[in-house]
Amino acid sequence: MRSLFALLVLSLAAPLSAQVVAIRAGTVIDPAHGAGAKDQVILVENGKIKSIGAGLAIPAGAQVIDLSQQWVTPGLIDAHTHMTLTEIANAPFESFYLNQSSTLRGLHGLHNVMQALQAGFTAVRDVGNSAEYAMSDVRRAIDEGWFAGPTIIDSGKIIAPFGGQSLGIPPRQGPFWQFEYIDADGAAEIRKAVRTNIYYGAGVIKLVADNSAYHYSVEEIRAAVDEAHRAGLPVAVHVYTADAADNAIEAGVDSIEHGFELTDAQLRRMKEKGIFLVGTDFPRAHLDIVGDSGGLLPKPAVLAPMIIDRLKRAHRIGVRMAFGTDTTVDMPGRTRADMMLDYLAVWRAAGVPPADILRAMTVDAAELLRINKARGSIAVGLSADLVATPANPLDDIENLRRIDFVMKDGKIVRRP
Repeated sequence: MRSLFALLVLSLAAPLSAQVVAIRAGTVIDPAHGAGAKDQVILVENGKIKSIGAGLAIPAGAQVIDLSQQWVTPGLIDAHTHMTLTEIANAPFESFYLNQSSTLRGLHGLHNVMQALQAGFTAVRDVGNSAEYAMSDVRRAIDEGWFAGPTIIDSGKIIAPFGGQSLGIPPRQGPFWQFEYIDADGAAEIRKAVRTNIYYGAGVIKLVADNSAYHYSVEEIRAAVDEAHRAGLPVAVHVYTADAADNAIEAGVDSIEHGFELTDAQLRRMKEKGIFLVGTDFPRAHLDIVGDSGGLLPKPAVLAPMIIDRLKRAHRIGVRMAFGTDTTVDMPGRTRADMMLDYLAVWRAAGVPPADILRAMTVDAAELLRINKARGSIAVGLSADLVATPANPLDDIENLRRIDFVMKDGKIVRRP
């Protein structure tokens, strides 16, 4: 009895060996080169890719997944989301957060990111409008394993000149926008705001440069870049106008968000400095719901062709680009993930080839998010964030709408 008891104790104490998952892939796509390798076997162990190759031996006892008729790519990445934000059509910009608590916003964000993961987005960068750091808590809950969700890089509160992204609020109402924003004017206040967000867990620093008549100066943006880079964090700057873009480019930010009015000269300087464009290339149907977002945007009839023209020029010049959607509205019968994929049509309309779009949604976006040493490619040692579709996305990028297999960190989230 004693020997049996001892054996039982030893067996319970010994770590269980993780089961190997073997994926038989019809074609594995390498987005970095826009090429595919046929009849590959991907071995996954402990959440990471252990080996990959043609004719690879499958270990005894491995769980075998047959994707031999599928195209397998790295998980998709959206570099500009607001998962806790839903704008109300034809209503003031502030209306969405005046009657919603941080808890409700967080639950809504969790709902949206779980849907995004089901659609194949294994990582998202959430750039603010999440109340009192609600998205940071969503990220922590997913990291703890309480829920299945994508990797989240979140910005905390958006840093902006006085007023956030609100316009013309009467003094008697008070600075209620601080529920969503940190007012920061001058280099010292900006440094403090950056440190505040880092303290609360931000993985990217987000500035709004030009929602008001007053813009952030080069000195102010450079203070944010210096403070964030010393902490190992990138800086994303919301820019609509060409004037504010000059300051952001000169200050050496990591990405310009939106950039609807960027000139060719500015795009060339971005290319020279390695600054990413996250263009948030709204489909016209989305713009028709948002309208002018309370005066923050041009009218849809003006903005829609402007977006396609800027995207076309940015691609021609060779600016580094990461796919980002900025979906902030709801459509009946459609998920947030469905609407994120609507942006593919805009890239197609701008003449961007499928291979370049897929690269912007995977390897390039991973580099911008600073997760490329762990995710964004299908390579040995990286996390097994994989998706598969029965049709080749390099022939038609819209085939990403047909994703029916999703793996996150080696765990199967969805399968045919």
